[in-house]
Amino acid sequence: MTLESLNIAIALPEIFLLTMACLVLVVDVYLPEENRNFSYVLTQLSLIITLVLVLGNQTDTRVLAFNDLFVQDAMADALKLFILIISFGVFVYSREYLQQRKIFKGEFYVLGLFSIVGMMLMVSANNLLMLYLGLELLSLCLYALVAFNRDNGNASEAAMKYFVLGAIASGMLLYGMSILYGLSGSLQLDEIAQAVSQASEAGSAQNIGMIFALVFIVVALAFKLGAVPFHMWMPDVYHGSPTAVTALIGTAPKLAGFAMFMRLLVEALGGLQADWQQMIIVLAVLSLAVGNIVAIAQTNLKRMLAYSTISHVGFILLGILAGTAEGYSSAMFYTITYAMMSLGGFGIIMLMARQGFEADNITDLTGLNQRSPWYAFIMMILMLSMAGVPPTVGFWAKLAVLTAVVDVDLVWMAIIAVFFSIIGIFY
Repeated sequence: MTLESLNIAIALPEIFLLTMACLVLVVDVYLPEENRNFSYVLTQLSLIITLVLVLGNQTDTRVLAFNDLFVQDAMADALKLFILIISFGVFVYSREYLQQRKIFKGEFYVLGLFSIVGMMLMVSANNLLMLYLGLELLSLCLYALVAFNRDNGNASEAAMKYFVLGAIASGMLLYGMSILYGLSGSLQLDEIAQAVSQASEAGSAQNIGMIFALVFIVVALAFKLGAVPFHMWMPDVYHGSPTAVTALIGTAPKLAGFAMFMRLLVEALGGLQADWQQMIIVLAVLSLAVGNIVAIAQTNLKRMLAYSTISHVGFILLGILAGTAEGYSSAMFYTITYAMMSLGGFGIIMLMARQGFEADNITDLTGLNQRSPWYAFIMMILMLSMAGVPPTVGFWAKLAVLTAVVDVDLVWMAIIAVFFSIIGIFY
């Protein structure tokens, strides 16, 4: 086996970013407190160079690398691009926020870079082991980031809840994957897809085993994305974390979560589409209902955005539910649009925050138009876009998803989505 046969160039962005994350970790150890800005600059420079590598690596065809563990396709290229752009924006917004709270430390950027590597691995995974390793790298970094402000009791409580529930979800995912491996004899997603297709055609007991594995996998994926009824961690984690960490959790990882849905359900378990569609219908309806209704009662901006995220997850699931190329592309467009809107929303909250003042209650927005007209205007555009009011980009994203759902004769699902979207306009 040679480096040429491994096609190592395909994974060059991930390799470079992993190397830079280790470099930032080592450099930060020797930096005096007053030179912490160097870690920030090195981190942002790493993201920019990685972005250039991703752009230079783009391809129109599906390319496999590392003995088919790693895949590069159009979806991977687009999601990696936006993961890097959004993460860059999070770090820009968070710099002053962290400095004001005396938690401007290199560990934030080191953990952030490792989490981005995990997201990129999830996006390009063509193997169950690769997918799980990427997910755990992301999850472990996020657990540590939630508890980043050790002097805050809410952060420690949120981190513990996130860790315990996340570990349970990871265990369920691993159990589902182990069943798939036992029935298919392979960890490769394309080979699992062939085994699922053969089992479905035979109608054997093996097919029942596949469905059993599917249940565990869908439950784990629903938890990671924050779909109802597996959303219980999200409001507490959003509220308890420093806003800079909340911004990171609530944006780019959603793109990785969408990729995980696509790799596992669509590519590996596409032969069980009729089965997982029924599960996603329940998850989507509950997420739309709970997310929009409970958000109305919230007075904390971060908790409100958490429930808003849950409702948006419902729309993402609708696109996947359609089961067509148009549905998948509309779901990806919606996920990217939502992540960008969330970045803007959390960014405004961090810009309004001052030392000793979080600006995370709705009452803190009172008089914002007089204090900061530009912030008020941008926040208004972002909220209108999240609500799907035309002609904002959020409207076109929702329209694309609804069109894909109507095209497969799920008109009643589209009506439910529109109904709860109207409720969502209220908050």
